Amino acid sequence: MSDVLTPEDLQALDKEVKKLKRIASEWASQMHDLVEDRLPAAYQEIPTLSQSTYEACKAWADANARLAAAQKG
Repeated sequence: MSDVLTPEDLQALDKEVKKLKRIASEWASQMHDLVEDRLPAAYQEIPTLSQSTYEACKAWADANARLAAAQKG
């Protein structure tokens, strides 16, 4: 079984990477808003928000690595 992706598969993976990057950016924006607008009073939001941001960034990084590997061939 080959790990080589078809052009359609590559296009779908590229689209997924872009979607995951947007989601990660949205979480990062929420972190920024917390820091800029609500700290120190909203300190209790840090663990949940940071975990969600981490998970979104990790999902993007994993998908981006798969895309880079697939593009290399």
